[in-house]
Amino acid sequence: MRPRNLALASAIFFGSLLLPLHAQQLPAAITTDPVPDKTNPAAMQSFQIPSHGGMLNVLAYIPEGPGPHPVVLLLRGFPGNEKNLDLAQAIRRDGWDAVYFDYRGSWGSPGDFSFTHSIEDTQSAIAYLRDPAHASKLRSDPAYIVLIGHSMGGFMARYVTAQDPAIKAVGLISAADMGVDKVQSLKPAQEKEATARLAAHFAADGMAPLAGCTPESLAKEVIANAATWNVPDLAQKLATRPVLVITSDDGLAPSNDAFVAALHKAGGSDITTVHLTTDHSYSDQRIALEKAVLEALDYLQHK
Repeated sequence: MRPRNLALASAIFFGSLLLPLHAQQLPAAITTDPVPDKTNPAAMQSFQIPSHGGMLNVLAYIPEGPGPHPVVLLLRGFPGNEKNLDLAQAIRRDGWDAVYFDYRGSWGSPGDFSFTHSIEDTQSAIAYLRDPAHASKLRSDPAYIVLIGHSMGGFMARYVTAQDPAIKAVGLISAADMGVDKVQSLKPAQEKEATARLAAHFAADGMAPLAGCTPESLAKEVIANAATWNVPDLAQKLATRPVLVITSDDGLAPSNDAFVAALHKAGGSDITTVHLTTDHSYSDQRIALEKAVLEALDYLQHK
């Protein structure tokens, strides 16, 4: 998550995309399996984390070795069709615990889904990972946690990290603003139209994996919390920590560029930006996505 001249970084990065993948210098965690450790083998654990009366279904990908390993909490999007578990596997091969969970009311986790609940669930997962007893079972370092989120997960990662100074760094992959920045300072007469517009957007994204909510309830939640969740306002609290911002051609780059500008204005200097010419799910740039994330994590380990 090094500071970079954006124009130069863009030129270098896009130039590298012209090379065949085998000609690029890829991190070993992408190309090579680790040496097995018979005493402390790589493993996967599935369990549940309690969160405000509900339960979160969790997968933890644990690397080989006794640890303690630093932790990436990997946050999924809305409604979460792309789980990014290939990214979790690469992060594990790089020596990090990769922890993935489903928010309350999503993909089988009991409870009701909402954006507020998802923020609370992320905080509950962090609290669980910081418990020494749980960290011992996961061979993880409870004091070294990084949040990386895709789409709505980027919204969660950015907001929760801003509220939690102990999070070491944050990575945003096509981070969404969930419509928050478009509904600032609405007049009462505008709320009905704004609610309908947001609800239509959420419905189009797909609600089948979500329970206990409607497109309208989520739209009303965004409008009610617009001032608190305003994305540029979070920059001041994040400017002192490393931030990785990855964007694609999905229409979310302008809002992420504005966030990067707000970070710089707030005095942030440890900012890495990468743009990949692909869709919202990074469908044909998965290795390039892994490369960008692993290089940022390796930088954190050596800074």
